[in-house]
Amino acid sequence: MEKAKAVFSFLRFDLKGYLSSLLLSEYFILILSVVSFLVLIPFVPTIATSVNIANLFSNIWPLLAIAIGQTFVLIIAGIDLSQGSIMAVVSVVGGMIMTNEVDPILFQKSPIWGVFIGDKGGLLAGSPFAVPVALIVMLLIGIIIGFLNGFAIAQFKIPAFMVTLVSQIFFSSFAIFLVKSENIIHLPNSFTAIGSEGIWFIPYSMFITGAIAIFAQWVLDRTVFGKWLYAVGTNVRAAVLSGVPSQKVIIMAYTFSGFCAAIGSILYSARLQGGRPTLGQNLLLDIVGAAVIGGSSLAGGKGKVLWTLFGVIFLQLLGNALSLLNVPYFTIYIVKGAVILAAALLDVSRTRILQRG
Repeated sequence: MEKAKAVFSFLRFDLKGYLSSLLLSEYFILILSVVSFLVLIPFVPTIATSVNIANLFSNIWPLLAIAIGQTFVLIIAGIDLSQGSIMAVVSVVGGMIMTNEVDPILFQKSPIWGVFIGDKGGLLAGSPFAVPVALIVMLLIGIIIGFLNGFAIAQFKIPAFMVTLVSQIFFSSFAIFLVKSENIIHLPNSFTAIGSEGIWFIPYSMFITGAIAIFAQWVLDRTVFGKWLYAVGTNVRAAVLSGVPSQKVIIMAYTFSGFCAAIGSILYSARLQGGRPTLGQNLLLDIVGAAVIGGSSLAGGKGKVLWTLFGVIFLQLLGNALSLLNVPYFTIYIVKGAVILAAALLDVSRTRILQRG
């Protein structure tokens, strides 16, 4: 009897230890994604088809590009609510530079008619420099807005939530104002190819996002700036006393977030073949959620690009499965919100387990 109790106690302890190890593993969300995918196959066979898997992976790269920037901001215990509005402005401005054709009926009442767009298209319509110039301008806009956000937060000590919320409202409204809610279409094929073509079976978006992901993780792991990011997020006062230029770190983090939002805007605009003033309007939950689900802490001081990739995969898989199940649109957001809340609770549980050793 005593031997049976000892065996039971050992098994219970071993199971508890195994579950704790799994919970603390940085691959937990990836494992959960794989298990969820396998469990869903009998109920939704379409999810395992080659067409659906290809579509699922094509959705990962634009979202990951934006979520990487959000990860940097979360590491310093901030948040960037303006990424969606940055995407909208960037998309519209890029469209008005390189569009080859504009419908006068739709745009004559727009404030940019006759200045940036006209009967013959955009500013550089038909020019071989249209796409390169548009890409540079789109990236610069994202960088500038991100810099302004970071400067206001670091210099004037305004809470990040308030600064980026104001930016989100202003720039999303500004994008709609510029084009009166109309989409700018007829973009050059060399631009739309970014979102629809690739080398062999690998899309260009994967190469672009992959390069950003590798660079971002290298910054976090191998550079002094990466250590500064974690230091500021863990304890900003202690970081300042240690000689960390906290204001510079905050500004650079938000600037990078704006840059990543611009990259995401380019990828989505190219895929959707248009400059859209509402682009990114419904992506904020996915952007922040992917980083949090992956393991980035809302309290700061913790986050990895690899974790964010796992979070993006899980969130895209969840959305894809719910869509295939014909779940109502609003229900999808309810489920996603619940999952993100569960991820935040999981982060708290992980922290407690680590504190207990």
